[in-house]
Amino acid sequence: MKTILILGAGTAGTAIAHKLRRRLSGDWDVAVVDPSSTHLYQPGLLFLSFGDETEERIVRERGSTLGKGITWHKETVKAVDTASRRVELEGADALSYDFLIIASGTEIRPDMIDGMLGEGWRKNVFDFYTLQGAKALQEGLAKFEGGRLVINIVEMPIKCPVAPLEFAFLADHYLTKRGIRDKTELVYATPLDGAFTKPLASKTLGYLLEEKGIQVETEFMTGEVDSEKNVIRSYDEREVPYDLLVTIPPHMGASFLEDSELGDELAFVPTDPHTLAAKNVERVFCIGDATDLPSSKAGSVAHFQADLMTENILGAIEGKELEPSFDGHSNCFVETGHGKAMLIDFNYETEPLPGQFPIPGIGPLPLLKECRRNHWAKLMFRHVYWHALLPARPIPISPTMSLAGKKLSAAAELGGE
Repeated sequence: MKTILILGAGTAGTAIAHKLRRRLSGDWDVAVVDPSSTHLYQPGLLFLSFGDETEERIVRERGSTLGKGITWHKETVKAVDTASRRVELEGADALSYDFLIIASGTEIRPDMIDGMLGEGWRKNVFDFYTLQGAKALQEGLAKFEGGRLVINIVEMPIKCPVAPLEFAFLADHYLTKRGIRDKTELVYATPLDGAFTKPLASKTLGYLLEEKGIQVETEFMTGEVDSEKNVIRSYDEREVPYDLLVTIPPHMGASFLEDSELGDELAFVPTDPHTLAAKNVERVFCIGDATDLPSSKAGSVAHFQADLMTENILGAIEGKELEPSFDGHSNCFVETGHGKAMLIDFNYETEPLPGQFPIPGIGPLPLLKECRRNHWAKLMFRHVYWHALLPARPIPISPTMSLAGKKLSAAAELGGE
């Protein structure tokens, strides 16, 4: 029997496993390797931090998320030998493969920043990109009675690039509900030169930050967390004081990628941006957060990639040339607080534009505009995630970005300013 081996059973790994299992004959074993016994709905961590979500609704047993006919190896990957097409495991026999898909995601690395794991860690220095971090932050916010709350992105890339902005907007809402917004300074410290990486969206989101009275510290490259003085310090010696720090630590790929010389300096896999084949190795593909692609590290990207990668792998099995079909398509809901959200849709070449989604001219969801419909759609997405995206059931959204119904003049006007 031939084997397609998938390293990682997160969003990307689970979705591609289901798609391939449906399309391949019984002569193929579709197998995933992942040591975790549970699957986490990561967008829920944002809401869990504010007490608006529960652990029970965002965590499921791994076995329940992997369908019939998918083999699950509950092991930890030690190394990959692409020459012999073998994956070494810790404490178990090695696995051979005919095709390999790397879907090992990314993880936060607070240990990479001096002082971040010091005395203040999970006392007044928190993250929300992990389940334990979000639970600790929920307690920290409940005890917070005012002062200086700083949201700090240490460096890019990160999972879900809009999540720190969403946290800032939801913090404004949360503090207002508690009656302590006027006692709190909200500060958003970012290494970027604006609110977001795309100019039009950055302008729109920057306006919302200003409107909500959230201070922005741009081009802030965090080099140290000083828990004694309660300040974060940049490499150019700027300091931002805090009473409560919400940090988005550096992100890196899985350690086995670096050890196997498959990853770059951040342990992300050099990947062809359009075919999703790993560069310089045969019969290896990469999907989701594990890639080094300039597309967003977001669940929607993994979903779109899975659609297109399936066709390329089936073609590769037949000896066909890979199709350069992936265009970096991503769409994200951006919670803006007070029961509203924004929706952005973009790819490698085209930034978020105003318009209607998913049906051009009809919607019902407006693009680059905050409204209650977008907020409710984001809340409903948890159901879509568990019941459609993970099991890879058809979702009526094209994996490549469509310009139909979008106002291209908005980008042109910005460019002329």
